[in-house]
Amino acid sequence: MDKFIYKKSAGITALSASMTDFTYKKHSHKEYAIGVTLRGIQHYNLDGSLQLSYQNGVMLFNPEQAHDGRAHDETGLDYVMLYIEPQLLLEVIEKKDIVRFLNPIVYDNRLEQRILNLSNAILSGKDEALCSELLLSLTDSLIQTNLSTDYKKDNVLIRKAKDMFHTNLENVLKLDEICKELNLSKFKFIRSFKAHTGISPYQYFLNCKIERAKQLIEKKRDIYSAVAECGFVDLTHLNKHFKSVYGTTAFEYMSHLN
Repeated sequence: MDKFIYKKSAGITALSASMTDFTYKKHSHKEYAIGVTLRGIQHYNLDGSLQLSYQNGVMLFNPEQAHDGRAHDETGLDYVMLYIEPQLLLEVIEKKDIVRFLNPIVYDNRLEQRILNLSNAILSGKDEALCSELLLSLTDSLIQTNLSTDYKKDNVLIRKAKDMFHTNLENVLKLDEICKELNLSKFKFIRSFKAHTGISPYQYFLNCKIERAKQLIEKKRDIYSAVAECGFVDLTHLNKHFKSVYGTTAFEYMSHLN
């Protein structure tokens, strides 16, 4: 039985997931994603290489790091995940520039416990003040184990393309217009974008629309305005794409919100 429960507190989204048959499509998140495999083996491709997170494995995803995901075998998988906005993490660790996780999977009992403490607090509806304190403890452990300020920044053209995507989320992707603006051939742009981000321009654009819909659902509690403002054909269309990234439909996600 596949089950995905999301809760949000203190600016952090927590996910409790159990999956057997479900497979995440290749996608990325604008947040840092930090999780623990509780049971089974998490099987995913990250930056072109296969990763296996066994029980007690701490999984660390950088913002916009493309990945998929599934249970490694028929015994299934249980895990928790925290999604933390980059600006929030930087505020907590008192850094101005983006930081990156060095290793995708680590086995660290203290870090694991602090992730579980925070995810349990959010999922069980504890006070925001407590969640913020637990986030501080968690980031203290992260700093000691796995953070680096050395990372590959977007080049100017890729950054510009991403900005153009974000300003046109209610429309269909007009690749020709973007390529004309960037003075690149269509196929050179697709190749360059994929090499830099690990994901195609279309999939990135679709991810942006899905993330924007999620933000609108959280803010307005109105699923149909998310459909309209993000340019989805109808609720079925949004639900299908939302599920491929979050494991649950947009409608189910809204019903989980406090």
